[in-house]
Amino acid sequence: MQAKSKKILPGLLLSIMVAILGKGLGLFLPQLGGATLSILLGILLGNVYFKQPYLEAGTKFSEGRLLEYSVVLLGATVTFQTISQLGLKSIFYVGILMTLTIIAAYQIGRRLGFQPTTSLLMAGGNAVCGSSAIGSIAPAIGAKDQEKGQMITLVNLLGTVMMLTVPFLGLALFGDNLIEKSALIGGILQSVGQVVAAASMLDSQVVTYAMLFKIMRILCLVFVVLSFQRFIKSKDKKDHVDFEGHMERSQQKLPWYVTGFILVCVINSFLPLPHWLAESAHFVSSWFETIALAAIGLRLDFKKFMAEGPRFLLYGIGVGLCQVCFALLLIYILGI
Repeated sequence: MQAKSKKILPGLLLSIMVAILGKGLGLFLPQLGGATLSILLGILLGNVYFKQPYLEAGTKFSEGRLLEYSVVLLGATVTFQTISQLGLKSIFYVGILMTLTIIAAYQIGRRLGFQPTTSLLMAGGNAVCGSSAIGSIAPAIGAKDQEKGQMITLVNLLGTVMMLTVPFLGLALFGDNLIEKSALIGGILQSVGQVVAAASMLDSQVVTYAMLFKIMRILCLVFVVLSFQRFIKSKDKKDHVDFEGHMERSQQKLPWYVTGFILVCVINSFLPLPHWLAESAHFVSSWFETIALAAIGLRLDFKKFMAEGPRFLLYGIGVGLCQVCFALLLIYILGI
């Protein structure tokens, strides 16, 4: 345990320092804010100076665990009354948008010459929750490790570009409309970190509501995994025995932090937390979030992205444009 802590410490400390620097600069550039500046500084410093392998364990811990803790603590700021403000239209919005994204990503991938398994990884990663969804779907459909790595890279590239552009699109189109901006960000951004980072460019309320839309997508993970598995099996890409093995390994549960978020939200709904405790949870969650975003920036390797080639980039651009157009159309039609 002590050896593991020592391994994590350098990258964790670097992430914390970048977050502190980002928060400090945010005081002078409130239009961008500390969270946005932290991830931008992370990207710059990580690609120019901090590429040392010994930092990887700590930045990975910061990106993963701290962000998960942040999501759980976010539940202390949310109640069923908050969620009810989204309404049935928001549920329909998420369901339809996910379905359209999956269909579009799969069809674009096939037309660009990607294998069915590769196209499904891209579809699930964009529709549900980025790398986590890809990691869950890959064994269920018999995808190769190379396919998984390529799609995780592409989804992260697309998510980063959208993270830095979608908030400003939402602000330009929807102005002060909280739910519409939240629906756009929480409905299309790939990973939890990207949703939080994008929403943080606007304000804390957008973070809360965008995360509610994102949580609804994550809740669909098990259904998406099993549906993709059945779809690939119907195409006879693998023999029956192989699929039984994949089925056994892919009994997916909800990510623990989603369960934690829901549990804290339930407690806060029926037994309202003291004001000081809710404020403390929000403060800690905000810092965990900023440190995690700094780590995400530090781990982002643009050379690796560019090495994937123009066909991959075209795939990402096509799926991203479809997601944005679908989301805007649904927000207009459903009147969210």
